[in-house]
Amino acid sequence: MSRFKDALISGIVLLLGRSGRRPVARRERPRIVTAGAPERAAENAVLVLLALVAVCAAAFVVFYALDRLGHQTQWLGLALGLAFALLALACVAIAKRLVVTEELSEPYPQLQHLEDQAEIEQIVEESGSRFTRRGLVKLVGAGALGTLGVAALTPAVSLGPVFDTSQLARSPWRRGLRLVDEAGKPLAAKDVEKESFYTAYPEHADRELMGSPVVVVRIDEGIVAYSKICTHAGCAIALYRKPTFADTEPRPALVCPCHYSTFDPAQDGKVLFGPAGRPLPQLPLLVDGDGNLRAAGNFNRAPGPSWGGVRQTEAHT
Repeated sequence: MSRFKDALISGIVLLLGRSGRRPVARRERPRIVTAGAPERAAENAVLVLLALVAVCAAAFVVFYALDRLGHQTQWLGLALGLAFALLALACVAIAKRLVVTEELSEPYPQLQHLEDQAEIEQIVEESGSRFTRRGLVKLVGAGALGTLGVAALTPAVSLGPVFDTSQLARSPWRRGLRLVDEAGKPLAAKDVEKESFYTAYPEHADRELMGSPVVVVRIDEGIVAYSKICTHAGCAIALYRKPTFADTEPRPALVCPCHYSTFDPAQDGKVLFGPAGRPLPQLPLLVDGDGNLRAAGNFNRAPGPSWGGVRQTEAHT
């Protein structure tokens, strides 16, 4: 206990001694670089340029988030291009107008010494003597570079949902929704022929959604529909294999041409071959009074490639 008291008293005395100590004046070293006259106009120009960099970078993020502007790619390129161009102009202005420069010619020493390193640090420090508002310039510069960094990282959001990953299992299909072709024409059951491959979409729904496109084929058991998105890497199911050689191709199959994942439409989209890790999601169908195909419900499993947790997830609207 006595040792703890001694340590506590020593710590208090040390803190009091430090707080009461007067700051030691920094010893002024003789200048190496001649002091430059303040360049307020150039400094103001740099501040404006850096602020504009931040504005352009923020505009890039806004344009990317809106995703509904006309000529979207051009606006994105303009915003990011201006940001880098303005940053380059700010760097040129700093180098040309705000950094004191001089040319010295002397032989390069064989060995490096601490004194030489200190002189180099001093030269770098003194070269910025024209800056009158260093803190403000650093703050605006950090803001510009930080915003530009955020803009550069923004496209990574397109790799997948950042927070709400439940949208990966969403599907626009629901009971009663008609199947239409690429022209928006309802798909009639009588028009679906054997040994043919059809692509259909939900009527009046967003075709860009992962769960929208389906492939429709007629087999011996009837007409079936499956998600067009391969469960391996999200490529499109674009081939329909007709049985040609009974020994190697005993029945029809849906094929992804990218990595050759092959699925059996007669067995709930079972994987027959390839790297896909789960069956294709199947869409239940019904025929209405006009003979058109309609969805009898949602997919029996979540559409899309097999990333974290998808195998255990059901599709939902």
